[in-house]
Formats: sequence, structure tokens, C-alpha cells
Amino acid sequence: MIETAAGLVLRTRPLTETSLIVHWLTPALGRVATVAKGARRTNSPFRGKLDLFYLADFSFSRSRRSELHTLREVSLRQTHRALRENLSLLQQACYCAALVEQATEMETPLPGVFELMIGLLAQLPANPPQATTIFAFELKLLTELGLMPDVAKGGFNPGVRQLMTVLAEKDWPVVRRLRPTTAQAAELGRFLHGFLIYHLERIPKGRETALGLPH
Repeated sequence: MIETAAGLVLRTRPLTETSLIVHWLTPALGRVATVAKGARRTNSPFRGKLDLFYLADFSFSRSRRSELHTLREVSLRQTHRALRENLSLLQQACYCAALVEQATEMETPLPGVFELMIGLLAQLPANPPQATTIFAFELKLLTELGLMPDVAKGGFNPGVRQLMTVLAEKDWPVVRRLRPTTAQAAELGRFLHGFLIYHLERIPKGRETALGLPH
């Protein structure tokens, strides 16, 4: 059976010398993995349509034996080209994509998470990379998953408590205008690091880089 979806490419990796595995994030189907047969050939109809954070309409044949389905057609909508012109922005987007993969199940509808990721990619090029973007994404994702920490009971100082509420609830233009103090950013960063590990068991690689912290 052939199905259609709109999706964002979260990750690709070679399967064979000629084929790719493409991991998608979709609103209605959640995360979906497909095999793009022949995609690495120069004359492939997939050529130029499958790369990190490309947004596309696609069709696939669902496998009856596994979660790896066969990609049929791809119609490209958006490439998010600006992310490829700034390594720091790309690193932030990659960490957020990896966090989505870590925190969600395959083939579970994720409309809110899809919109969150699309909103992030749209706003990233609007400003220089900043740690508040990552904190906001983490808190918004936790909210979507029903895991938002209880701000009132966390023992935070008032400034951090207010910062967390704004990051979790307000839209990206408001987030971009926030300028937390160094102490506030440090406290929030430490808390979220521990909170994510507690709920997800581990944090994807790249968080420190995404936050602009030294290794």
C-alpha cells in the first residue's frame, strides 16, 4: 500500500553503495524511516531532494515486516539553505533533531513536535546562535511530551522561574528578545541537563556545542 505524507528529513545514512536510509518527521505519522533505493546514483530521481532538514511531500510503500519502508516519490518544498551557511546554527538544529529522535517513538503521531521543529528551523537564521534557543526548544519539547517540570516546585530563583515559563510558553520572536544573565543561563542549563537525563536516560551528543559551551 502506498501512503503519502509531508515530512522533514531528520537524518540520512547510507544503506548500500547506491541507496540511503532517510528518517522523516511528519505530523500525522510521527517519525518514519524509508529506504531511497538508488538515491546515491547521479541519475536518481531523488538526487538533490534528500538532505538534512529538507521539507518535502513524499510517498512510500509500507513494509509489512519492519519499520523500514520503501520511498517512492519526493516533491521538495523547502531546503532551509540558510542553515548550511552557518555551522553554529546547523549544530543547534542537529542537536534539536537528535533530541526529538531520542525522546519520541517511531510512527506515533507528533503534530505538535513537527510544528515545533518547523518553527525552530524557520527562526534560527533570524539571529546569531544563542543558548536560549536551545533551552526554549528543550522546554517546549518537554511540554509537548507532557514532561514540563513544575516551575513552582523546583526551588528556582524568581528570575529563572520566570525565564522558564516564558521560554516554554511564548513564541519564538519573544524568545529571541530574552537576555538572561550568565547565572540564570548556568542554573537553567544545569537543571535541564539533569532533567533530560532523568527522563530520557541520556542526552544526544552535541548539547554543549549547541549551547556554545567549551568542551
